Amino acid sequence: MSALSDQVVSIATLVYLLAMISHAVEYALGNSRVKVAAAPARELVGAAVGGSSGATGAAGSGSATGAAEDGGSTGTADGVAGTGGDTARTPAERTARRAALAGWIAVALTAVGAALHLVGLVTRGIAAERMPWGNMYEFVLTVSFIGVSAWLVVLWKVPSLRRLGLFLTLVMVLLVATAELVLYTPIVPLVPALNSYWFIVHVSTVVFASGLFLLGSVPAATYLMRAGYERGKRSFPYTLAKKLPAAASLERLTFVLHAFAFPLFTFAVIAGAIWAEAAWGRPWGWDPKETWSFISWVIYAGYLHARATPSVKRNVAAWLAILGFLTVMMNLFGVNIFFEGLHSYGGL
Repeated sequence: MSALSDQVVSIATLVYLLAMISHAVEYALGNSRVKVAAAPARELVGAAVGGSSGATGAAGSGSATGAAEDGGSTGTADGVAGTGGDTARTPAERTARRAALAGWIAVALTAVGAALHLVGLVTRGIAAERMPWGNMYEFVLTVSFIGVSAWLVVLWKVPSLRRLGLFLTLVMVLLVATAELVLYTPIVPLVPALNSYWFIVHVSTVVFASGLFLLGSVPAATYLMRAGYERGKRSFPYTLAKKLPAAASLERLTFVLHAFAFPLFTFAVIAGAIWAEAAWGRPWGWDPKETWSFISWVIYAGYLHARATPSVKRNVAAWLAILGFLTVMMNLFGVNIFFEGLHSYGGL
């Protein structure tokens, strides 16, 4: 089962990579500008009044072309039809259809990758005869799975956010590949302090909240780029947001995800304190992981407070959301790698 888990996770990583490439194809096609030659003006000829043999010609209007940036597609109005009366699809429309097809292929690949991801976690848990959260490798795999699953739910509810998938799949490839190449550890029994029912209660809520924070950091970062683009900034990285959804939609999604994740994270911190009291005889000891959990909690509380305060700019709140996720990553990677404490279960 352990070998099967490793193989399935490797395949899932490749599928996520293909999904990212498909999203990139959609993004590239959506950003293209297809030049369409204007249809020849229709000549209107009328009989002269007053005995003149001259003809009077009036030029009709040609075709109109418009680009809808927020929607992520390029549209071209049909020109004047030929004698048969049928309108042929324009090059811009064909490009838009190909872009949409690439986008939905990317979504399908992401769903397949998530299914394989889940199989890898389940087989890992079966092989270990416990929940697969005992070390950094397993924790990163679980957090990333929660993140991609939440993304698929969001996409099902709001399909217009599909182009965020490029950035989400990029994060997924980086995290899962890092777990495989850097953090991988063979299956080992849990350390004695983790053999408790609190292991499921505390760690499951931490994992779920961290996965939502992971997903929430994507619209927070893209909001900053899109908001800058809407204000007229055309330098890198603002041009990357040219075909993203409107900044208001990204900001709203950021808030919804964090508003849902923060109570879970609060419960996880409280549950961890109760577990620490039972395991070590004290609820809080400023262990490195406890300290960084508190830092994350304060920053995310600051984000929600800033988001609810009209006088605070949305950009400031978005930066707080990103900073909060960086502290979560510090707690996951930095504490386990660079610090020693009662929570050092990285397995490296």
